[in-house]
Amino acid sequence: MKITRIETFRVAVPLIKPFKTALRTVTIADSVYVKITCENGIVGWGEAPPTLVITGDSLKSIEASIHEVFKPFLLSKSILQLELLLQGIQQILVGNVSAKAAIDMALYDCFSQYCKLPLYQLLGGYNNTLETDYTVSVNDPIEMGEDAVSYVNQGFNVLKIKVGKDELQTDINRIIEIRRRVGNEIKLRLDANQGWNPKEAITAIRKMEDLGLNIELVEQPVKAEDIQGLKKVTDSVDTLIMADEAVFTPKQAFEVLKTRSADLINIKLMKSGGIYRAQIINHLAEVSGMECMVGSMIETKLGITAAAHFAASKKNITRYDFDAPLMLAEDIVDGGVQYNGRNITLSDQFGLGINHILLHNKKENVG
Repeated sequence: MKITRIETFRVAVPLIKPFKTALRTVTIADSVYVKITCENGIVGWGEAPPTLVITGDSLKSIEASIHEVFKPFLLSKSILQLELLLQGIQQILVGNVSAKAAIDMALYDCFSQYCKLPLYQLLGGYNNTLETDYTVSVNDPIEMGEDAVSYVNQGFNVLKIKVGKDELQTDINRIIEIRRRVGNEIKLRLDANQGWNPKEAITAIRKMEDLGLNIELVEQPVKAEDIQGLKKVTDSVDTLIMADEAVFTPKQAFEVLKTRSADLINIKLMKSGGIYRAQIINHLAEVSGMECMVGSMIETKLGITAAAHFAASKKNITRYDFDAPLMLAEDIVDGGVQYNGRNITLSDQFGLGINHILLHNKKENVG
């Protein structure tokens, strides 16, 4: 069951509407797809979107990592040495977490196909259906209110609201307008993407609490490296605080858990470097009594399928942010997870269940 071939392909899929956060604006979902072929014909797929402002990975750095570092290490090795391979890709290169995640996904895809199991069953099999939220990009309050109503009318019960940009009162006005438009039954989650300092975060969240805006949680209100500031916010408000960019590694998760600097952790495969380390982070959180969410970058259905298989397999993962494929103008992946509005169903096909990928806009690199 040796690995015989590793290829990468660039893909670029336009978004239906620009995706805006406090950190960036995205109009095209760029990604590097990786394809691992084994000697018995099994093929595994993975995805790595470049997210320079969060992970530091670019298209070129992802491709270079795969072809110059991971490929020489993996070729001719057996997929049945999964632990050795997964440990190895973490140890032979510092950083480059998106490239690691793509390789990690493809290895798990191959291995679970060999075991004749869908990946979520191989990882634990806790569930096979999920409910995603939908993200409202940061714009002026009126446009955000209109977008929120549109998503609710499409059947979404949970909205993730981007804030952390412009004046603090503008952010508060955004939430006031959205709550006014969608009513009190819809869950609202805020994501500041590191856009506030601790004092601003405490002021904004307390004011929203006083206004009765009923916010479920606020994600990463302060700079990623400011763990003390994150803890100060967590200790100063009643609203749940979620760590996102503050937690890439198990060690960072351990620090947040040890200091109780947040109430929740958002795990993303592109931050953890794949499923292998994402499982470690979730287990650390679980034994510490902290629930996790699994989210994503702006990815196609390939990357989201891998993340959904991981998320569905674990009891401690209770929230899901998998709306990125719904934002794209085209679905280039045949197979994988299936969407029915807010509901996601995992296939019982072996592995990730990828049937075919439309690579009409590919730039191939087989190294």
